[in-house]
Amino acid sequence: MSNDVAELKQYVLAHVSAQNASADGVLARIDDDGDGPRSWTTQWIRAGEEREQAGDLLAATTFYNLARFPFVDSPGRAEALRRCVAVFDRWRRTVPGIERLELRLPGGVVRAWAAGLSTTERRPVLLMTGGIVSIKEQWAPILPELARYGFAAVVTELPGVGENELRYDLDSAALFGVLLDAVAERADTSRAYALALSFSGHLALRAAPSEPRLRGIVTAGAPVAAFFTDKEWQASVPRVTVDTLARLTQTTPATVFDHVRNWALTPQDLAGVRIPVAYVASGRDEIIPPADPALLRTHVRDFRTITHDDVHGSPAHFPHTRLWTLAQVLEMSGADPRHRAAVDGALAQVEGGRA
Repeated sequence: MSNDVAELKQYVLAHVSAQNASADGVLARIDDDGDGPRSWTTQWIRAGEEREQAGDLLAATTFYNLARFPFVDSPGRAEALRRCVAVFDRWRRTVPGIERLELRLPGGVVRAWAAGLSTTERRPVLLMTGGIVSIKEQWAPILPELARYGFAAVVTELPGVGENELRYDLDSAALFGVLLDAVAERADTSRAYALALSFSGHLALRAAPSEPRLRGIVTAGAPVAAFFTDKEWQASVPRVTVDTLARLTQTTPATVFDHVRNWALTPQDLAGVRIPVAYVASGRDEIIPPADPALLRTHVRDFRTITHDDVHGSPAHFPHTRLWTLAQVLEMSGADPRHRAAVDGALAQVEGGRA
């Protein structure tokens, strides 16, 4: 089953913005999601090859990532993911301090990129995870920056996404504890924070009541309850989201919402989240219903939020979102005041420019 190309073009834009890339030239050359010369994977891979040959490895990583978007469902997308990881690995070898982690678990292998791990300087941990369509290589380039801010930072994927071989299910919230256990000898895991975007934000909220090492959660566009239970809302959720969720949960588009209905967090669940939660909402979000951030506002004790007048992922507001989420992480962790002041100043400039 091929994806709807118009929908792919629409929903890839948030990921293009997040990676500071330009996609207009490539998108104009794409007509279908098959195997032909003007197909999704062919054109993005070609763009990646051009950047790789020019020596721009990060740009090549971005375009190979977009070639496998939204999930691997064909040999072409599998090849794109392989190239994406391999080229990112070449890039990170030129950047001191970034390392690859592989955790072999009963359900499969979890892979991650990390920076700031040390047996002599055990820093607080920042766990970063994306949603159902974003892979770790999309976020990993910021690892050196996070290490400079004083974190032992680990970037990985939601189960079933990218190189994470675990199945995405109700128990996936255990991923945060598994990651903390894996770095416990080289980081201060008693002080851990989750920058958990989109669907991984839901997992972090689920994990928080039983994972005392988590001291704060920063998320954006995370489903909470209504996304999983509101049948009327579900009828309008974009096909790419439904198909991807079905793929990760090993169900079908027709049955996936019945499968995840009991994933909804209750007011009682949220009352057990006794750590700060910061949430970026999108006022015109077509994936996450407004009832979900509203539920957090009502039931989470320490809740901070901003809302952009934008669609899911707020692609037109990415610089603001990036600075606001980073400022929240630094505040929650009690980071060096100099770092906080620098980020707060940059955030004030962005917010001033929007006034």
